[in-house]
Amino acid sequence: MSDYEQREQAFGEIRRTVARDILRGIDGLINDAQSATKPLEVDPYRARLFEFFVTADGAGLIVDDSTAGMRDRDEDDPADEQDLSADGLCRLLAQRWGLDMAARESAALQTRLPKEQLERMRLLWSVMRMWMEWSYAWRRWAEFHEEGAGIE
Repeated sequence: MSDYEQREQAFGEIRRTVARDILRGIDGLINDAQSATKPLEVDPYRARLFEFFVTADGAGLIVDDSTAGMRDRDEDDPADEQDLSADGLCRLLAQRWGLDMAARESAALQTRLPKEQLERMRLLWSVMRMWMEWSYAWRRWAEFHEEGAGIE
């Protein structure tokens, strides 16, 4: 294996570790908010979630949300666990919490989600909405902050 390949492999391992740590942190944050019966949209939860967003972006783990859903997914692909776009993050959390299976079962049996899972789904929607808004604003930042940029 060449030096380049070894560095790429090591970098991939680091990215996976950072992605797992961020996911674990977000999961813990959501659990804290749920236990405290506080919405994620208020501080300190919103501020902490935004810090996770900034960390994920800095690590290159947030792919463009406008194209993230168009990729073919292989659930066994380790690269999927490094996709912390809004779609990817929510997919990983839904899998972690068993929401993906519960939603499929609920749809197949045409029954309602159990109360606890419905609450988890609402929390997931809150995370997804904020994450998407931040992703959009982050992508467009330079557009409005370049020299001479202004609203005319």
